[in-house]
Amino acid sequence: MAKKKSKRENVWLECTECRQRNYRTNVSVAEGAPKLELKKFCKSERKHTVHKLRRK
Repeated sequence: MAKKKSKRENVWLECTECRQRNYRTNVSVAEGAPKLELKKFCKSERKHTVHKLRRK
């Protein structure tokens, strides 16, 4: 059997302050999907900061 092609893609979440890529997640690659922004803990800043979606 052929494997079904996934409509999800692995991406990184990058801190907006220190530009360090701290988290990996997968997102839908559908047309018109919104850019992901989450408030996550940054180890180097030692506080919660906004993390944006970055592709490899």
